[in-house]
Amino acid sequence: MLKRLGTFGLVGILLALAGLGLVAYTAPLVAAGLALTLAGVGLVVKGLLDGLMAQFGLA
Repeated sequence: MLKRLGTFGLVGILLALAGLGLVAYTAPLVAAGLALTLAGVGLVVKGLLDGLMAQFGLA
């Protein structure tokens, strides 16, 4: 999975985790909400990409 992300993908994940950690340090309840939101967005994007790949016969 890490090979598919590339350098920019890894940096993006690290920045998202660092930002979430900073918010968690200040407001843990807000950080939990942000973590759930990020996970939901990730699942939606994965679903969209899986559907798109299936339309092109790649999945």
